Amino acid sequence: MAERDYYEILGISRTASQDEIQRAYRRLARRYHPDVNKDPEAEERFKDITEAYNVLRDPETRRRYDAFGPEFRQVPPDVDPETWAGARRARAGAGRAGAGGGWSAGFGSFGDIDLEDLFGGWFTGGRGFGPVRGPDQEAELVLSVEEAYRGGRRSIMIPRASGSRRYDVTIPPGVTEGQRIRLAGQGGQGIDGGPPGDLYLIVRLASHPRYRVDGRDLYVDLPLAPWEAALGTTVPVETPGGEAKVRVPPGTSTGRRLRLRGRGLRSPRGEAGDLYAEVKIAVPAELTPEERRLWEELAATSAFDPRRTS
Repeated sequence: MAERDYYEILGISRTASQDEIQRAYRRLARRYHPDVNKDPEAEERFKDITEAYNVLRDPETRRRYDAFGPEFRQVPPDVDPETWAGARRARAGAGRAGAGGGWSAGFGSFGDIDLEDLFGGWFTGGRGFGPVRGPDQEAELVLSVEEAYRGGRRSIMIPRASGSRRYDVTIPPGVTEGQRIRLAGQGGQGIDGGPPGDLYLIVRLASHPRYRVDGRDLYVDLPLAPWEAALGTTVPVETPGGEAKVRVPPGTSTGRRLRLRGRGLRSPRGEAGDLYAEVKIAVPAELTPEERRLWEELAATSAFDPRRTS
């Protein structure tokens, strides 16, 4: 991976709060998501944005990134940041000195730093830090709202350097946009006998003809006839978990949200999200003579003025 500054990618300072990181990601994701931006470069930009967000949103991962930079995934967990920085400076200095012929002691010493003593033989033979765990890797997993709701098994193909590979993935019920599913040991290969890293599948929810998703909450349009909205009624609403009934109070207007508690996306821990049915009052495109007569009678009888604000 080329050295890219995750803070610059998100357009935030290195002291940004978690809320600022999330806001920056949402703003950029809305702009560069391939579903809304058809520019050929948008997809790669969106991947960079997602990668930066996934690193910086986790406090522990962010701490390691701040300490070790782009190499944070390759650094053993027990290495002190100052020690690592000193080793990098020593290696860089050794390379410069060796190129100029001014230092021939190899990696055994550098100035007042004895690397062999400092790192317990990790530099022996020029092997770097000895057995090093492989890097974690990421790929996107696009799910429908129904798949995210119910979970289950899914077989996916992921391009790898050695060729595409098939994975059988268990999807937990109630996964949400941006959630990561970990496939242990399926990431990059280790160095000098080190274990492989992990593969993280980043959940992306595909656009849906019915549902709009906000976290675990779902939104759907609820078309009503004028008399249903005026008189009140009970109507069926499709949810990912099956049909539910929603009560429409008398005098309901377009734009009102009727909540079905717990009918959104499930949660493995805590409460499920809610489903909000947004009222859209629909009128007939064509009227029969009798319907027209009744509408005209209502218009002549009613004192209701929808443009009166008080």
